Amino acid sequence: MNDCIKAQYTAILKSEMIKALGCTEPIAVAYAAAKARSVLGKMPEHCVVRCSGNIVKNVKGVTVPNSGGMKGISAAAVLGIVGGDADSELSVLQTVKPEDIEKAKALLGTDFCKAELAEGVENLYIDVKVFAGSEEATVLLKERHTNIVRITKNGETVFEKNEEAAKASGQLVIDKSTLNVRDIIDYAENAPLSEFEELTRTQIECNLAIAGEGLTKTFGTNVGQTLLENAPDPSVQIKARAYAAAGSDARMSGCPLPVVINSGSGNQGITISMPVYIYAKHHDISEERMLRALALANLMSCHQKRFIGNLSAYCGATSAAAGAAAGIAWMLGGDYKVICDTVTNSIATIGGMVCDGAKPSCAAKIASAVETALTGYNMALKGRVFAPGEGIVKDDIEATIASVGRMGKTGMKSTDIEILNIMLEDE
Repeated sequence: MNDCIKAQYTAILKSEMIKALGCTEPIAVAYAAAKARSVLGKMPEHCVVRCSGNIVKNVKGVTVPNSGGMKGISAAAVLGIVGGDADSELSVLQTVKPEDIEKAKALLGTDFCKAELAEGVENLYIDVKVFAGSEEATVLLKERHTNIVRITKNGETVFEKNEEAAKASGQLVIDKSTLNVRDIIDYAENAPLSEFEELTRTQIECNLAIAGEGLTKTFGTNVGQTLLENAPDPSVQIKARAYAAAGSDARMSGCPLPVVINSGSGNQGITISMPVYIYAKHHDISEERMLRALALANLMSCHQKRFIGNLSAYCGATSAAAGAAAGIAWMLGGDYKVICDTVTNSIATIGGMVCDGAKPSCAAKIASAVETALTGYNMALKGRVFAPGEGIVKDDIEATIASVGRMGKTGMKSTDIEILNIMLEDE
């Protein structure tokens, strides 16, 4: 395959498949806050955290890990300041100790932290300012959960990200516009396994571990357990749904185990990986073929999300489940047409399921998305696919993916605003 495409796809996987401890939105807040304290060089006297509506939406209903059950932007920021390790990025709260939790709770009872809604900004936007006497530090994070674009201290810019300068210096700048279904399949089939082996192995290890927690302990509403309890002899399809849902059950309710994410989301990383793993075990697929299927599934999800963005009113479980089903289709011998038809059937059915924030019900949405995607795969195996002109389905897979992305990014903007307004009514 083309060396430039291979380099891009490997870089995309490395940038997207990273470990995160807990839901990525509160963790991103904690990361920015921990970084701000590190730049300040001392414990702040107070802080101001300004976040986009989508960050507010995804932090409101989810438990911050290693927090003793706390929720909310202020809780995430204060815990990051008190006990976070900024060098660990999305595992920033892994260093939190019991005494840090108690100190954070005490500070939350004061006016130490002020959280504000930032309007007219990117969907993923976090601006943290910390103050101590006459000194202050600011960290601005945008577009991706670890993408710090500017750092200031006492009014002076100490860091500013410049992608144009990076390109000019010859650095590889990730370009997701290179993603397309044919090249994704080519990459999965022909790229050296070493390009993504560690990433995909780690994704299975981490995400399988948290799914196990969700299947054996009480988290949220235990959607994963419910699926298995109602199927004494569960099919491979039910197991795939249950394991994916169980990982979300645990993660949304504060389980402190790390997850390997996709498109900035642990839920999406779980949704992609668990069905592929379950189908591989059921069909006795070789480990290498399973890992290659995971590379395909992760890239297919990224391909869909590049049109939508990491945060929107469009539930990312939809694109993740379609990616998983595409990976399964390839892993079990499906050709280009079967893979394309699988994705078309999936996103033409459930594309547009709304995201109303990170919370326990995400597990049920994941179960529904996986069921739809696997039904789409079973239809594709029989040559059945929704036709161009039916709704937003176009005459080829790339156009269909783009049309669904347009709906999610542009068409659902007003939906996103109304969801946020509804969620903030009780604040």
